[in-house]
Amino acid sequence: MSSTQDQSAIADQVVKQEQGKQQEATQKPTTARARSRVQGQSHREGTLQRRRGAMALYQSFRSAFVAVRANKMRSLLTSLGIIIGVAAVIMMVSTSQSNAAMINQRLSSLNPDELVIRAGSASATGGVRQAQGTASTLTQSNADALASVQNVSAVSPIVTANEQVIYQSENWSTSVQGVYPSYQQINSWQLQEGTFFTSTDEQSANATAVIGQTVADSLFTPLGVDPIGKVIRINSIPFTVSGVLASKGASSSFQNADDVIYIPFSAAQKQLTGSSSVNSIDVLVDNSSNMTNAQAAVEARMEQLHNITNPANDDFQIQNQATVLATAQATSQSLFALLIAVAGISLVVGGIGIMNIMLVSVTERTREIGIRIAIGARPGDVMMQFLIESLMLSALGGIVGIIIGVAGSLIISMVMSNPFALSPLAVILAFGFSVAVGVIFGFYPAQRASRLDPIVALRSE
Repeated sequence: MSSTQDQSAIADQVVKQEQGKQQEATQKPTTARARSRVQGQSHREGTLQRRRGAMALYQSFRSAFVAVRANKMRSLLTSLGIIIGVAAVIMMVSTSQSNAAMINQRLSSLNPDELVIRAGSASATGGVRQAQGTASTLTQSNADALASVQNVSAVSPIVTANEQVIYQSENWSTSVQGVYPSYQQINSWQLQEGTFFTSTDEQSANATAVIGQTVADSLFTPLGVDPIGKVIRINSIPFTVSGVLASKGASSSFQNADDVIYIPFSAAQKQLTGSSSVNSIDVLVDNSSNMTNAQAAVEARMEQLHNITNPANDDFQIQNQATVLATAQATSQSLFALLIAVAGISLVVGGIGIMNIMLVSVTERTREIGIRIAIGARPGDVMMQFLIESLMLSALGGIVGIIIGVAGSLIISMVMSNPFALSPLAVILAFGFSVAVGVIFGFYPAQRASRLDPIVALRSE
């Protein structure tokens, strides 16, 4: 009897287990379908949100465009500060880069291994000091003595006279300089044709001349004559042209280095100046790394030759050409930074103008904002509309400013006869800064518009 009951209990347990498995099997599809329905609903909601966001963005762009177009004159005046700022940035950068390129081109002819020794300033009546180089403190013997200084590879005294030069029917007033033959090496002069005068010409004081490109163009080009071998008259004294220098551009004093005639130093002293003093002495250092030591050695030797014990009493000045180059480049960079700062300030002022007009626009369109919020627009949509409107004003101003700036840069380069130089990066930065100004200064008016109470906004007239 007990055995039969046990079997019945086991059978009931098996039946319950089977029923449980069937229930689980039937519940699993139901759970999966429910989960699938939830996922599908979430996907549809996400798609609807994206579509709604895209539609809201499009609507904001459309509303902003309509608002800008409806007030064309006010929009133009609002963007005027940005237009002026961007145009100013582009023109200032272009002018600065153009001038820097011209200065570098002119200074590229300078030898960074060159030292120039100039005479001190003479004292006029009443103790008034004259310009540098007016004193007669440098001599040919000084130059010859410097040739033995350590790290000095070449030396040349220079004596200068401004003379009228004549060839047949043509005449030209120019600078005539008496130098040693080593002057060609010191100043890295290249010859377009002919030869430089030699040590024999210097020792014999031969009347030979090497002319610059400007002198050749002024005396011989109008006549269609080759200068080599022709006789020119300098202060009524005949000199034979032995060479024509290649064009160099400008000297360290930014004067036209091609407007010059070089003759042997001995011939200049004998035929033109009749003086034992020289205007300056050019020294070539053997290596740039020895420039500091060579300059100190040259200064010490000059003080010894002039019996000077206190450097403060030096009657001469030493100019380092490498310093001239560095000074010119530093000045150009400082001017560039100043111009950019001024243009940046004008952009900021333009941004303040945008913010001011956008605040006025928010006040004028309070009822419009209330209606938009009342029919379902969210505060973020309103804020986006005014931000886009501000961005649109600054971007349009930036585009117009770029056009005006590039055109103005071209006109300036043509008027000043400078090469046109403009970096695309400067244009991109100017436009990007103008857009950033629109966003930054348009944020507060947009935020103020988004926080309006729709009930209060609808009551406004």
